[in-house]
Amino acid sequence: MFRWYVVNTYSGHENKVKQNLEHRVVSLGQQRNVRQVVVPTESVSEMKDSQKVTVEKRTMPGYVLVNMDLNEDSWGVVKGTPGVTGFVGSSNEPVPLTQGEVDRLLHKEVAAAPRTRAQFAIGETVKVISGPLSDFSGEIAEINDDAAKLRVLVSIFGRETPVEVGFDQVKKL
Repeated sequence: MFRWYVVNTYSGHENKVKQNLEHRVVSLGQQRNVRQVVVPTESVSEMKDSQKVTVEKRTMPGYVLVNMDLNEDSWGVVKGTPGVTGFVGSSNEPVPLTQGEVDRLLHKEVAAAPRTRAQFAIGETVKVISGPLSDFSGEIAEINDDAAKLRVLVSIFGRETPVEVGFDQVKKL
């Protein structure tokens, strides 16, 4: 029975392990036992030079998902792949993922907008470039990645006032 298993790899070598594993499956004639090898990723919007850029980020660094029918041969193919350190689970009995975990990891639920990730740090000085407070400068007091907003302390009438602005409304100084 085909199930999804999590394979532990060297961190940063996920794509190489995927490539090596797919090559080994073909060369050792295990296409019947190993269906799919996936490196879980998500699309993330980042601000670079005041431009929104969408990039692919690994959601589980150091792990690869394999859809396979677990038997002696398929286990040996995966375990013997360069860069693979083992299966997630006990040493002799890998634990398959539940369908809910697979759906979540492979993003089969309703496709959401790509998540935006801050390229800012607390305490950094930024300049507001749009909105009612454009041309004001201030220091970042808080970062809210989920809402893609910053809380910036801006000096208005000689007094520091917290203002909430979007990532795209400011630029670094």
